[in-house]
Amino acid sequence: MTAQPGPCPKCRGQMKAGFLLDKAHYDMVRPTEWLEGNPERSFWSGLKTKGRARFPVRTDRCSSCGYLESYANAD
Repeated sequence: MTAQPGPCPKCRGQMKAGFLLDKAHYDMVRPTEWLEGNPERSFWSGLKTKGRARFPVRTDRCSSCGYLESYANAD
């Protein structure tokens, strides 16, 4: 279960949970992921990702000021 966002750290407004959207090959959409390490180029896939820890990214947005705060958790 994902924790509900608290108040905005900038203006104390209401934060709302959400996610950032990535477009992949053929405009397939999916949530953004965090990968460990520095980006390394790959001829076939653009970036090397094999063997790296990956976590989905949740991004909370303040409904008052628009501030974004992201979290990469395993849950």
